[in-house]
Parts: sequence; structure tokens; C-alpha cells
Amino acid sequence: MAQTTERRRAPRLFVNIPTLVEKIGHRELHLHPSLAPLYERVHPNGENLGLKFPAAVHDLSANGCFVAGQAMPLLSRVALSFALPGYGQVEALGWVLWRRTGDCDVPVEGAEPPLVLKAGFGVLFEAIPLDARLQIARLVHEHEERSKAPA
Repeated sequence: MAQTTERRRAPRLFVNIPTLVEKIGHRELHLHPSLAPLYERVHPNGENLGLKFPAAVHDLSANGCFVAGQAMPLLSRVALSFALPGYGQVEALGWVLWRRTGDCDVPVEGAEPPLVLKAGFGVLFEAIPLDARLQIARLVHEHEERSKAPA
């Protein structure tokens, strides 16, 4: 079987944490008159602002997560609320940078059934409490250490 190399910058923790997702807009910035004509920023997708729905965090890192559920448009700005073990309730803001619009079966060599990748979207955290980010990093590190330990 071919070995795959992890290309992500931040290690991940595979979880199944219920979350509430809300699509939000951008904050207005009041810039100095000399800066305003020179300043550019990405504006989030403005469709369905205020939309709320339950989903699940499946793939968590200190920098972001995969949310299994309704696929959001790219560049949507979202608020997430989920319970993090050892921390409590996390309130995070993020940007949708990629999405999977439907479930996908991926054959795994020598294994049945195929791996099912759920519909959803990848979020880059814009704002998350520092203590929560540190707890995520701890949980990921502990998981990596347990998986390296001999059985």
C-alpha cells in the first residue's frame, strides 16, 4: 500500500463534536482617510446571512477544522460553537476556504467498505480564544504521543 505524507501545517485530531454553525457577515472597518483608498480586504460571501444549523466538527487543529454538514459557499464567514474536552464551550469565528458538496466514497486498498468522506467545509479560524487554541494543541499532541507508543 502506498504511504501518504501529511502535507498540512498543523497536526489534526479526528473528533466528532456537535457544533452550531451560523453564517455571519463582515465587520465594518473605519479607516483613516489616507489609508481608505489604498486598503483592500476580502469580503465574505453574503448569501443567507444569519443562517444557523447543527453540524459536527470532525477534523480539528489549532488553526481550523472540518465541519461535516451543509456545505457553505467559499469565503463564507462563520461562527461556530462547540464543547471542547478539558476546556468547555468554544466560540470561534472562521472563514470557509474549501468545501465538499456531497458525501464521497473513497476506495481503500485491501479494505471494505470504502472510506466515506462527508459533505461539509473546511474552516480557517479567524478568532478563537487563546486558551481553547492551546487546549486543542494539547489534545492533538497527546493523541500523537499515544499513537507513537508501542502497543
